[in-house]
Amino acid sequence: MEGEKLPRISRKGIQEYLNKETPHVELQNITAKGLIIDHARKGFVRCTFIIPPSASDAHGNWQVGAIATIVDIVASIAICTETAIIRGNVTMDYNISYYSSAKIQEEVEIVAKVVGNKGKLSSIRVEVKKKDNGELIAIAKQWTASNEFRAPWINHPSKL
Repeated sequence: MEGEKLPRISRKGIQEYLNKETPHVELQNITAKGLIIDHARKGFVRCTFIIPPSASDAHGNWQVGAIATIVDIVASIAICTETAIIRGNVTMDYNISYYSSAKIQEEVEIVAKVVGNKGKLSSIRVEVKKKDNGELIAIAKQWTASNEFRAPWINHPSKL
């Protein structure tokens, strides 16, 4: 609706929701453990993440599947800041390009930005870089579709 303002979403509220283990999403619980939201505003989120040993391959590098999973999680958080919808985001199209690798216990920065929102469809761009030198690890672009489940920490006006 034109002129309608989205409810304010706090970084603290998103971080609390992220830290709460949710049944039936064990992979996301394990992958997102240790993800810290540094900054969040409408359509944008910047996170810091220290790569845990559980996310490494046989050579001690950050496993590409773990990178893809954390990128999807951070993209969902960015969508949440744009639409106030916390669950029910379904990835429709997902492209990721890998440029370098990172080792376990290395700190990375993950930045996600909503580049387009057409109602229930959102387009997100995510960049993963090494925190110490800014070296690009991966870039992802994805389209998601959302349902209408609203974030529990947002006060909505009564429909009565």
